[in-house]
Amino acid sequence: MDAMCAIVLAGERPGVNRFALEHGKAAGVLIPVAGRSCIERVITTLRTSAAISGGMIVGPAAAVVETDAVMQSLIGTGDFHWIEPARGPSASALSAVDHLGRYPALITVGDHALLEPHVVDEFCATAVQSHADFVAGLVPLETVKIAFPESRRTILRFSDAAFCSSNLFLIKNPQGRAALRLWTRLEDDRKRPWRIAGQLRWLTLARYLTRTLSTRDTFNILSKRSGCEVVHCTVDNARAAVDIDSNDDLRLAERVLADV
Repeated sequence: MDAMCAIVLAGERPGVNRFALEHGKAAGVLIPVAGRSCIERVITTLRTSAAISGGMIVGPAAAVVETDAVMQSLIGTGDFHWIEPARGPSASALSAVDHLGRYPALITVGDHALLEPHVVDEFCATAVQSHADFVAGLVPLETVKIAFPESRRTILRFSDAAFCSSNLFLIKNPQGRAALRLWTRLEDDRKRPWRIAGQLRWLTLARYLTRTLSTRDTFNILSKRSGCEVVHCTVDNARAAVDIDSNDDLRLAERVLADV
């Protein structure tokens, strides 16, 4: 497998990031975890990964990057370039894909402080072999519960399985951009659930809420709604399910790193 580029989403959602402010930082990805910022840990992991050869950091905002020594150091070597974030994660990912103009590309997030190189390598090797246009990595809920029983994570519950997101995605070809466009539409409507239901159809939403929607059916529907083939692959690593957006996450990550 040839090395691919990585896109690291490091922007802020609209509004004040109180978690970042609490830690004296202008952006969440700059919060230190065991002495090193989230974004520094992510970029170090990607640079160590055999699957990745440079890429794009999307965010934080220019005013933050210009005054932050860590960000200046990360983009100073030239293998990872910075661009201004768009209005949300998916729009930022689309912007980065357009700038790169290369496929396939890994998409991950800048607060993925526990991400490990071998997890990146395994995900990329599995996802790139898929026939699909866009691949999402999912961590089995049981894997997370065994490793981190007290951790509170967002759970995706289907009729046949339950997962947490790994925040690892592969856009395999230009057709995969359609999945990001669907993601953008859903993000735009995240505070208007009736609009999301309209995007995915009310029956789909009802089946998900009553847990009668299987994993396979879900990704078939996402494929149909987006206009490209979307599939998932399993990432059997609990650390991949942890991003750092709360003090509980921060304490968990520092405990894990202290045990390494």
